[in-house]
Amino acid sequence: MLLNMKELLAVANEHNFAVPAFNIGTGQILNGVMDKCEELKAPVILAIHPLEHDFQGDSFLKMCIDRANKSPIPVCIHLDHSEWGPIVRAIRAGFTSVMIDASSLPFEENVAITKKVCELAHPLGVSVEGELGTIGTTDGDTEGGTAEIIYTKPEDAVRFVEETGCDTLAIAIGTAHGIYPAGMKPELKQDLLSEIKSKVSVPLVLHGGSGNKDSEIAEAVKRGINKINISSDIKDAFYQELRKTLQDPKIREPFELYPASVKAMQDVVEHKIKLFNDDDKVQYYSLNEML
Repeated sequence: MLLNMKELLAVANEHNFAVPAFNIGTGQILNGVMDKCEELKAPVILAIHPLEHDFQGDSFLKMCIDRANKSPIPVCIHLDHSEWGPIVRAIRAGFTSVMIDASSLPFEENVAITKKVCELAHPLGVSVEGELGTIGTTDGDTEGGTAEIIYTKPEDAVRFVEETGCDTLAIAIGTAHGIYPAGMKPELKQDLLSEIKSKVSVPLVLHGGSGNKDSEIAEAVKRGINKINISSDIKDAFYQELRKTLQDPKIREPFELYPASVKAMQDVVEHKIKLFNDDDKVQYYSLNEML
């Protein structure tokens, strides 16, 4: 069942779990993620970065929509970190949720562009994620971020949500995009998360938690994170396994190349779903009422 993120995360917010947003850059990753989520009865967000959208094209989105509409689980199709032009394209193509990332701009400019996106998207039933504060970045990551993390201020979060009308808010509490290099030891500011959660009513989003301890992520979910972005972890598992398969020069058929990679990725998908307390949460969605 295809939903927007406001509908999907309202349930997660009420029942205190987090829905994973898995970045799906290929059909193999899409089907592998969906198969595992359906097996675990876990709501899911299919996240597509603008560069992935460019690479796959609008027809790939039709495949995602078809898969979501035929699925027994709640599914949102979300445009990840983006700006105005790709957002307009994504809405026309059929995305049910978009993220405007103006977090590097001054506060008032961030508010203005996020509000503008909400005014475009909301009448069309498309939800909007904004971001306040900055996520760190690592070498080789394509999702953006800054060398220095600027933590989200609770009082700014309140103003931002009120003035923009955004449906979800990505906050900065100490994470970075990508696979963390050796020696980098991230630590989440859990008390800051709790303070923001106590003041802001919309679901909160965590970006860039690949290198954080499972115990930290689980604690963040308990404290009110309702969406967690996962990209590097599943892609690393997928392509590391594919490199092993490609050592055999006789294998050339896609149905021979990819099964081991999909399985390796699905092991990570299952781990994240259970870590986020997302498994078996279809029970809380009255899907017939949402039709």
